[in-house]
Amino acid sequence: MRKAKVYMHDQWSGTIVENEEGFTFFYEDDYLKLDYPEPVSLTLPISEKTYKSATMFPFFDGLIPEGWLLDIAEKNWKIREMDRMGLLMACCKDCIGAVSIIAETDKEPSF
Repeated sequence: MRKAKVYMHDQWSGTIVENEEGFTFFYEDDYLKLDYPEPVSLTLPISEKTYKSATMFPFFDGLIPEGWLLDIAEKNWKIREMDRMGLLMACCKDCIGAVSIIAETDKEPSF
């Protein structure tokens, strides 16, 4: 099982988990208690429920680089293109936009 924290505007908003059954994503309770929590994606609206998918959620998959940048990531970190969770955790710490992904084993970000 692998886990990563999902940050929205530098605030911990949720957690994505990969296990033998696929992927889950849920929003953190403290994030849900904010006055106006923003969803990380329109396809993952704010909810207390846990989202489940047999494959990587399309929104998170879209954060993973493509083309020559993906080739560099695969070679430098020795991650297979099919290891979407590995690529997400390795490549998406500092994405363009509001969302960042921090592997559970990494240090907390200092925004």
